[in-house]
Amino acid sequence: MKSALHETLPIFNIDRADHSPLHKQIYDGYRAAILRGDLGPGGQILSSREFASELRVSRFPVLNAYAQLIAEGYLESRVGAGTFVSASLPEQQMSVAQTSGRSVAAPSGPRPVSRRSTLYPSFPNASHLRNWGSFGVHQPALDQFPFPIWAGLIARHSRNPHVRAIQRVDPSGAERFRGAICDYLRTARGVKCTPEQILVVSGSQQALDITSRVLLDPGNSVWVEEPGYSLQRIVLTAAGCRLVPVPVDGDGMDVTAAIKRAPKARAAFVTPSHQYPLGSTMSASRRIQLLNWAHSAGAWIIEDDYDSEFRYESLPISSMHGLDRNARVIYIGTFSKVLFPSLRLGYIVMPPDLVDRFVAVRHAMDIFPPYLHQEVMADFIIEGHFTRHIRKMRQVYKERRSILIDSLARDFPAHRGYEIHGVEAGMHLAMTLPPNLRSSITDAEISLRAASSRLWLWPLSPSYTTVPPRLGFILGFGSSLPSQIPGAVRLMHSLISSG
Repeated sequence: MKSALHETLPIFNIDRADHSPLHKQIYDGYRAAILRGDLGPGGQILSSREFASELRVSRFPVLNAYAQLIAEGYLESRVGAGTFVSASLPEQQMSVAQTSGRSVAAPSGPRPVSRRSTLYPSFPNASHLRNWGSFGVHQPALDQFPFPIWAGLIARHSRNPHVRAIQRVDPSGAERFRGAICDYLRTARGVKCTPEQILVVSGSQQALDITSRVLLDPGNSVWVEEPGYSLQRIVLTAAGCRLVPVPVDGDGMDVTAAIKRAPKARAAFVTPSHQYPLGSTMSASRRIQLLNWAHSAGAWIIEDDYDSEFRYESLPISSMHGLDRNARVIYIGTFSKVLFPSLRLGYIVMPPDLVDRFVAVRHAMDIFPPYLHQEVMADFIIEGHFTRHIRKMRQVYKERRSILIDSLARDFPAHRGYEIHGVEAGMHLAMTLPPNLRSSITDAEISLRAASSRLWLWPLSPSYTTVPPRLGFILGFGSSLPSQIPGAVRLMHSLISSG
């Protein structure tokens, strides 16, 4: 297929006051563009008539320039097809193109950047994990997703898009989609809201960013779970907040400890339904305690409900938002983790009096979210495909979770100091290492060795801000095939033992 770039006009500097003839200027411009690599071998160029029209010159100098370039081997003419950059340029010319054409200007002089930008860690080069392998965290079972249904919905909206989906600018997102989210949350998560309280975002990470911009000022103290979600901490640190790590146990965040450490904190960031990464569920008494603190302190609770759809030993736990009687909870949810990562669709449920502020920040960031997948997702929910998929995946993930637990119990017995955490819900669990391993090897070192074997072991230690951190691994089982899990656990055991 011919690329549209093939007939793109390269940058020319035609100077009519120059004594150099037009055909020479055209020749020089094309030759330089070819040697720089701006026009690649085999690329089609404009016809002489079109080029002359673009430059508003007579066709004759263009014909003369093309003839010279063809004679010297830079261009080639194909009868009935057009004129193309030669696919067999001389070797020395190609070396010139590679050294001078694609080079980037060398940095020089003062190059100031914001202090805030330096607080974001560089994105790691994870090309060796492109295929993920076993135990990818937040990786669903893509082989179970109903792609034919999804593709049909996309085709439906692509063939006959509604005007509102291609013209309307609404920072909150598509009204149909927000209505569908509202109905789903009311039934499945006990969230009481109206479509006007929902803001569509590009996943939970953008939700955290927008929320921090609306609610927090530099210097504010915020409670964060310890261990907790590292990308959440990065957002809050970049916002200038003072992070207050609060220990997590089997009942979730220790609210009593948090009040002792920072009673006047502006906000608490929690994952109460399935704590990340240890997987505990916040007890009812602590939920009430946290809600009472937020009301009395005039603080906010940000509830990140990232994978609450999957619970295996009981029915899904109702959200904290459903218990809130004072509009103190900001609820964050996402479809990206339960359907597929590149979907990048999430939402925020805001108290009514904050809607204006959230929408204003959303509009300033990128005006409004893309609409196609919103319209598709709305149909996916309304027509029942989403709930059917969730019911199916509960059984799929329950089987994979059970196989992983049995395999870990066999190769990493509890009497040797290994502990398994958070097996009741979600798409991952955590395994902590015996304390006596700390002096000889770290979880980060083991994860690097595992990557070369396409084994995705996410180290637990980066989830801590305190020193020394607890060592272990966060093991996703969503994308791990049942037949591969026992072997992957044995490989993990081998890597830890050889350390």
